[in-house]
Amino acid sequence: MLSSFAVFALSWTFNSPNGPAKSPFAASGRTAKITNHAKTLSFADRVAYQRAIEEVYWQHRIWPTANGTKPSLDEVMSRAQIEKKVEDYLRNSQALEDYWQRPITPDQLQAEMERIASHTKQPGVLREIFAALGNDPFVIAECLARPVLAERLLTELYAHDERFHGELKRRAEAELRTHRSVRHIKQTSGMYTEMEWIKSDTGDAVEAGVPPAQPTRLPPQRPANKKNVDAVKMNGGEWQESVEKLAKDFGNTKEGDAWAQIKTGVLSPLQEDDGHYYAVAVMKKGRDRLKLATIAWLKEPLRSWLAKAEAQAPVTMAAVSANYTLPVISGLSDNSSPSVGCTDDTWTPTSTTNAPTGRFRHTAIWTGSEMIVWGGDDNPPISFFNTGGKYNPSTDSWTATSLTNAPNVRRSHTAVWTGSEMIVWGGYDGSSFFNTGGRYNPGTDS
Repeated sequence: MLSSFAVFALSWTFNSPNGPAKSPFAASGRTAKITNHAKTLSFADRVAYQRAIEEVYWQHRIWPTANGTKPSLDEVMSRAQIEKKVEDYLRNSQALEDYWQRPITPDQLQAEMERIASHTKQPGVLREIFAALGNDPFVIAECLARPVLAERLLTELYAHDERFHGELKRRAEAELRTHRSVRHIKQTSGMYTEMEWIKSDTGDAVEAGVPPAQPTRLPPQRPANKKNVDAVKMNGGEWQESVEKLAKDFGNTKEGDAWAQIKTGVLSPLQEDDGHYYAVAVMKKGRDRLKLATIAWLKEPLRSWLAKAEAQAPVTMAAVSANYTLPVISGLSDNSSPSVGCTDDTWTPTSTTNAPTGRFRHTAIWTGSEMIVWGGDDNPPISFFNTGGKYNPSTDSWTATSLTNAPNVRRSHTAVWTGSEMIVWGGYDGSSFFNTGGRYNPGTDS
């Protein structure tokens, strides 16, 4: 099988209309260090295996009958686009070593193969991918497990590393010292938003310490020349959770009445999540409603930083010869025969590792091989999003969607699947309604 892939890779290289295929980094002279007793996969090898994986996914992609005959993979995904996928995971792997001195080890790759095999939500599809890679554990480790693991580790390490976000944090802290009042935070360089929380089910047993109140209505629509305040209705459980989190943002960690601990007109200390630094203030506090103001500073997205930090990717990467073993896919007594059938009407948790940040009023579509989540806003009102993630149930893993040429931040938009692209249109960003959109191709991440 390995020989056949090598032949395929060479054939694809020399029969292409543009002549021999070369990585854009081939002239850079940069390669990863080769260790003793190392086994390597050439760039062409990795590209050939990546194409084999993409072929499996493409066969499972939904193609509406109204679109006519489903085209071949080569018609929708070019060689250059597949090469870019390989370059991306090699660059991610190299960044782990260059910036965190954490090269991916054979033990980690074996563990990742085991995780994928035991947590897969599509064992049949995963079995097809294993077969496309010759059921060779070395190839599966390098060409299936490495991309997933490198993306996950890099995202986790980058999110809170002050070497890359420290300057932004110091700027945010300095601006908050200068503009401590809620009235003046708009003068900072952060993004200012307002939102009103409304507890809608006042008869619920969970009251978050709020006395029962008569049902209230949203305030009337403001004139067109004034900014609307976004309103969010919550049930009792959502209200309780949100109030407790808000109290913690103000530094109140003691047990007790979270509602009573929340003061109006006070700006919280600077907070941090994966994508922002932010501070929040309660502008008005009623029996079953809160009006909040948030100022947020957006961290540089990982992919933006990575494009500058790792401008070159290794043409070949050493792959230490290890005693990899082929993992048994979940639900199979061996690698071919089902042992236990799926149980209808049951839940299995999806991975939350590397998932998009918490949000609501986003969209989600199913491609036949992946779920794509995009857009939305969060709570407290830190920001609206033009980010998202692709969830692959066969490997139980998340990958961030590209930010390049993405539509503006928005929520309450619509999204549909055409067979090869997700189309997003419309939505609202807290001040404007949109008649714009964008097309996203999950195969090429563009």
